[in-house]
Formats: sequence, C-alpha cells, structure tokens
Amino acid sequence: MTGHHRDDSITRRRALAVTGGTVAAGGLAAAGYQAAFADSATTAAEGTATASASASESSGCMTLMSSVTEGPYYLDGALVRKDITEGKSGVPLTLRLTVVDATDGCTPVKGAAVEIWHCDAWGYYSGYTTANPGGSAPAESEDGSTADDDTYLRGYQIANANGVVKFETIFPGWYTPRTCHIHLKVHTGGQKADGTYEGGKVNHTGQLFFDDAIAEEIFTLEPYARHSGSYTTLDDDMVYDGGGAHSGLLTLEAVHKKDPSKGYKGFLTVAVDPDAENTGAGSGGGGGTPPGDAPSDAASGTPSASASS
Repeated sequence: MTGHHRDDSITRRRALAVTGGTVAAGGLAAAGYQAAFADSATTAAEGTATASASASESSGCMTLMSSVTEGPYYLDGALVRKDITEGKSGVPLTLRLTVVDATDGCTPVKGAAVEIWHCDAWGYYSGYTTANPGGSAPAESEDGSTADDDTYLRGYQIANANGVVKFETIFPGWYTPRTCHIHLKVHTGGQKADGTYEGGKVNHTGQLFFDDAIAEEIFTLEPYARHSGSYTTLDDDMVYDGGGAHSGLLTLEAVHKKDPSKGYKGFLTVAVDPDAENTGAGSGGGGGTPPGDAPSDAASGTPSASASS
C-alpha cells in the first residue's frame, strides 16, 4: 500500500524563514513552533502522553529494542545540541526519549548519549544533499534556509539522571523506498569533546517511526507538499517489523489537535543493554538504499566531498 501526493493544487512557496530561533511563514505560526519547543516544566498534555507511553511499554520493558541497520546516510561527528533544525522548515517535533537498562529492571541509563539524524521535509539528508529522494521534489538548495549542508538535522543529547533526552527538530519527510523515520544510536562510555561525543561504544542502533495517518496529514502541508510522488507506509516498509513501541513506533501528542501545523511531541522508552556493543549492521531489511539514480557514494554510506566528519 502506498500514499500518493499530487502537487497540482499546491501554491508554490519558498520555505520557512527562521529568525531568532522562531519559524515564520510556510503555514507554521511562530507561536506553534515555540509551543512545541517549550523549555518550561512538563505540561499536563506531555505528562499524560508520557504516562500513556510508559504504561503501554511497561509489559515489554525487559525486552531489548529492535536493532536495525544504520542506513546509508550516517555521518560521524554530529554536534551535541538540543535543537538540530538549523533553520530547516517543517512541522515542529519535540522528541522525549527515555533510555533504560533492559538487563537491570529498566533503570535509567544516566549519561547515555543519544544520537539522531533524519531527512528534511523534502527527503534530503545533510552531507548527501544531491541524493535524489524519489518522486518529484525541489532541489535541496531551494529551501531558502541557512542550514549547514553538512550538519542539519543531526545531533547528540546526553541523558539526565532519569535517562531522558529531548530534541527539538521537525517532522521528517520521506524518500523512496522508505517510510517516514528517524535514525538513532545509543552510546555509552564516551564523553563530550570539541562539541561532539567521542569514545565509548554503541549499544543500540535503531529507527523511530510515525503513525501513517499522522504522517499522511503532515505531508499535505507546506513545505512537505512540494515533494510529490508515492511514499511507503509502515506495513510496506523494509525496516519496520510491526512491533509497535518495541520496534521504535513513537507515541505522538499533537500540540494543537485541530491544527497539525502547530507540531507534535513524540515519546518513547528505549530499552538497551549498556554492556552490549552494536555494529550498526542491524537486522531490518536493506535500511533504505536511495533510488537508483542517487549518487553511488550515498548508497555506500560515504558522504559527499564537502561533508565534514
């Protein structure tokens, strides 16, 4: 089953401009962006979503999260930071991930480094901005942002005493032949150095996934709607195995139920074995090799010549 997007009724717009850390234009109100990225104490809605997510996952808490391939777009040297958007336009997404030790009663893994990376609203990854996302999309350079083409939508956060990390980002777009997703790795034993995270080992390599109905609604909005074509649903994805939260399916809470452009909050408990080491080879499908006309270096996981390590 695939979803189909038509761009014949879409008004051509330039992507969102970012000034002073807030988003303007492109159909996303600054107030919505700020609400989704609020740094204040946990709201009642967030508390409810967190409780719901915890309750749904508690029965499988002692089960390790499914490990899958890191895919073709990984880069070393991501920055330690909470906000990874760099001005990339899209529907705001706040991620709250809780890392627990599945071998020790699901105790929090304090100090775990959680690394995430994902594509922009049109399906492009930093470091691989010429790789064709499939379908019909504007060139990545047309988004009008000031994002660094080697670093946008990538970053680390260090887990607090409760094992919690938070990221401020945007809802990912899609690229052929994958469903909407976010990549992640959990590292332990290393340390922050020169703005990034070095040393230690990778305990888990996985991916985060989104409910199809929510993704379909998001993709009708600007700037996502300018990427037309067919995208892959969860049931047909080569990586997602249908295991729900255990396989990386996020619990999502809308910032404003009647206006998806205001953003979402995503929650998940990531159960790992802090003593294990994961190579990133994974076991879930091909991991999302880009379309056949994408540069061969992208398919092999080698960054473009301009990408920094």
